[in-house]
Amino acid sequence: MAEPLLLVDHVSQSFGGLHAVKSASFDVEAQSITALIGPNGAGKTTLFSIIAGFQKPIDGHVYFAGQDITGLAPHLLARQGLARTFQIVQPFVGLSVRDNIAIGAYLRHRARDRAIAAAEQIAHQLGLGRYLDQPAGTLTVGARKRLELARALATSPRLLLLDEVMAGLNPSEVRDLLPTIRAIRDQGTTILLIEHVMQAVMTLSDRIFVLAEGKIIASGSPESIAANAQVIEAYLGEGAALQYGGSRCTP
Repeated sequence: MAEPLLLVDHVSQSFGGLHAVKSASFDVEAQSITALIGPNGAGKTTLFSIIAGFQKPIDGHVYFAGQDITGLAPHLLARQGLARTFQIVQPFVGLSVRDNIAIGAYLRHRARDRAIAAAEQIAHQLGLGRYLDQPAGTLTVGARKRLELARALATSPRLLLLDEVMAGLNPSEVRDLLPTIRAIRDQGTTILLIEHVMQAVMTLSDRIFVLAEGKIIASGSPESIAANAQVIEAYLGEGAALQYGGSRCTP
């Protein structure tokens, strides 16, 4: 069996007396789309922050491409091929869309003309081509979400962490973004996503891990997760489970 691209091994994190993550373990296979879901406050974003180097866990390890990356700084992880987006997008509002994306591209392209060319290619790939000369601060919510994705993608990541990239989008915007994310995976970038939009999770994911109260409580295919009684009770609810392919509660 091939070694996973990402391995989270019994990671724990606490803030004061609050245990946000409790010995969580999961893995992400190369060139897959893996989802990490769970209720608000479950510890998902804390886990993302640990994986991406913004926090150091109090226990456990994170391995990327077979190397222990626990506690490495985000800029070092970016050079190794790990990038993330953020729930709250914060582009450089006074810069153009082109220059916002080029900032990420400079990680791989030192020459300005090559960074700009890479930025423009990614903008067209993500449906932002017509906004290239527009200040980022004038974009709609949907376009800002695509810009956040474009800035991370410009670093040429092997693993892309998407933190609620579809939050705040309307149903048609979600529908339009699904093939874009799938295409990113098909071009060789592995994706780990946190998402509350179940349409996206169930449509895109090869595997799903469910986090509740800081612990991984279930893992499996979208179909098995939708039919899992513990997941339905902790997060999905009966109606959502039925909508996304689960039968009534089964163990």
